[in-house]
Amino acid sequence: MERQRTPQREARVRDVLAKRQKDFTLIIDNVWDPHNVSAILRSCDAFGIYGIHLYYTVSQWPELAKKSSASGKKWVERTKHTDPVKMVGGLRDQGYQVLRTGFSETARPLMDFDLSKPSAVILSNEHSGTAPELAELVPDEVYIPMQGMIQSFNVSVAAALILYHGFSQRFAKGMYDNPSFTPEEMEKLTAEWLAR
Repeated sequence: MERQRTPQREARVRDVLAKRQKDFTLIIDNVWDPHNVSAILRSCDAFGIYGIHLYYTVSQWPELAKKSSASGKKWVERTKHTDPVKMVGGLRDQGYQVLRTGFSETARPLMDFDLSKPSAVILSNEHSGTAPELAELVPDEVYIPMQGMIQSFNVSVAAALILYHGFSQRFAKGMYDNPSFTPEEMEKLTAEWLAR
C-alpha cells in the first residue's frame, strides 16, 4: 500500500533528511540479540544517523519484529559486509576514523575523541567482544568511563551514549543546520522515503 503524499509528510521527511549525518556511522559486529539491535537502530534514527554497517560472520543478523523495530529499521540504511579489510579500508579511504569499543590498556575515554569528523565506531557482541580480524585492523579503542562496580554498559546503551556524544559535538558545530547530502541526493532520498 502506497503511503499518502501530503505536504506535511513531505515537509517532515525533508526536515529529517536535512539533519541526517552521512559521515557518522556504527559498525555492528555480530550483535545477535534482536532487542539490542532494535534499540541501536532507534538510537541511530534519533541522533540523525543515515546508515550503519553490518559485519556478521559468526552470528546472523537477527529477525526484527516489524512493530518494535519499525521506527529504526525503516529509516536507517544498512550495508552488509563480509570482508573486514574492504569494509575498514573503504571507510578509511573516505577519510573516516575507525574506532572500536574495548578495555585494553591503550583504550581511551570517549571524551578524548572528536566524533564531529567522519567517524565509524565498531560495537561488538557483548560476550565475545570485537571479532579478532576487526581488532587487528582497528587498534584505536574507546571506552565509556563508569563510576560503579560494573565494567561495561549493555551494547545498546553504549551505542546511545556514543551517538549522543557525537551528536553533542556535531550540534555544537552547527552540523545539523545544513544537509550533508547534495541537492540531488536530497531529492532522490526524499522520493524514496515518501514511498516507504
